[in-house]
Amino acid sequence: MNFLYLVLCIIGGTGLLLFIPFKGARSFSLGRPVKRVNEADIVLSRRLLVPGSEAYDSYYKLHPEFLKADERSRKTPGLLDSRSRYYHTGTFAAAKANFEVIEYLGRLTHGINPAQSKSPDSPSGNPVKVNPDRTARFISKWLKQTGALDVGFTRLQEYHLYSYKGRGPKSGSPIYKEHENAIALTVEMDHRMMQSAPEGSSIMESSEQYLQAGVLALKLAAWIRELGYEATAHIDGNYEVICPLVAVDAGLGTIGRMGLLMTPKLGPRVRISVVTTNLPISYGDAKPDRTTLHFCHLCKKCAGVCPSSAIPDGPRETFDGQERWRIDSEKCYHYWTTSGTDCGRCIAACPYSHPDDVFHRFIRCCIKNNLLFRHLALKLDDLFYGRKPAIRPLPDWSDILE
Repeated sequence: MNFLYLVLCIIGGTGLLLFIPFKGARSFSLGRPVKRVNEADIVLSRRLLVPGSEAYDSYYKLHPEFLKADERSRKTPGLLDSRSRYYHTGTFAAAKANFEVIEYLGRLTHGINPAQSKSPDSPSGNPVKVNPDRTARFISKWLKQTGALDVGFTRLQEYHLYSYKGRGPKSGSPIYKEHENAIALTVEMDHRMMQSAPEGSSIMESSEQYLQAGVLALKLAAWIRELGYEATAHIDGNYEVICPLVAVDAGLGTIGRMGLLMTPKLGPRVRISVVTTNLPISYGDAKPDRTTLHFCHLCKKCAGVCPSSAIPDGPRETFDGQERWRIDSEKCYHYWTTSGTDCGRCIAACPYSHPDDVFHRFIRCCIKNNLLFRHLALKLDDLFYGRKPAIRPLPDWSDILE
C-alpha cells in the first residue's frame, strides 16, 4: 500500500509539474532590426527585374551575390505556371483571380482620390475629435466582426518601414515615416486547405487571405479618412512596411523559425495587413509571447519538412545586429517557381497550426505556461501527427475537369 501510494505521488507530482506556471523563455529577445530594409533586395522584388534592362544590369552590378540564385529561378516554370510541378486547373485559376483583384485594389491604398475627399470632415477640414481608447476598441471589434482573427495597435517605428520601394510604379523611391501609429490585423488561413500544401490549394488559400486581409485594411483606411485623418493601407504587393515587424510590436505574435509571424492562436497559419495613420489610438498593453520562440527553438519540425531545406535547424544567430532565424530566401523561392505554388509545407506541419478548438487551445495554454510541457507537447505532436505529417490530397470539390 505504501509503495502504491508512493507511485501515485510520483505520478501526480510529475503531472502537476507540467501545469505549474513556469515559462522559462526570458532569454529569447524579440530580435528587432537595427536598420531598415530596401524592398528592392527581397526576392519577390528581384524577380520583376527584366534581363537586359537597365534596371537589371544596374541592380546586379551592385548586388552580384544574388545573380546566380536569381538566374537559376528564372529558368524554372514560375509561380502559377501550367508547366510547374503542382499545376492544377481549378486552384491555380482561383489563385490567379485573387491576385488579379489584389493588384486592382492596390490602386486604393491611399484612397480613391488621395488629393481630395467627399467627406466634410476631410484632411482639408477639421478631423473629428475621437477618444483614443474607444477608437481602438471600435476598430478591434469591427474588424473581428467582419473577418479579422486579431487586431493590434502600436507606434510606428522607423525599422517597420522599408527604406525604398522595390515594386510598382514608385520602385526606387525613398519611403518616409509620415504617420505615427500603425494598426496590424491577421486573418486565418483555412486548416484543411493548408494541409494539402504544397499542392494548389495552398496558394489558392494564401491568395484568398491576402485578398481578405487587404479588403479589411482598405476599408479601415477609408473609414479613418472619413473621420478626417490620413491613412495608408499596406496590402500584398503594395507594402511600405514590413507587416510581421509591425504585428510583433502590436502584440500579435513573434517571428518564428520559419521567418513568419507566430501567433498564439494559429501559429503561422495567418495572413497580415497593416494600416498606418495619424488617427489618435491607444496601443494597449502589447506584450508578445516569447514562449513561442522557445517552442520554435525546441521544435524544428518546419525545418525537417521544408522541401528546399531553406529553414535553419540550429539556434538563432545575429544578422545585421538582429538576433533571429534566417531562412534561405533564394532556396525557398526557387522551390516556389518549380512547384508553381507558395508551398506552405512549413505552415501545415507547425504544431501551432492545428485547429483553434477546445483541445488545442488547452494544449497551447499549457505550452505557454510551462517549460516542461513544451517538451511533452512536441513528443505528443510527433506521436499523433507524425514528425513529417503526410500531405493530404486536394479537397474533392477542387476537381472541375470532366
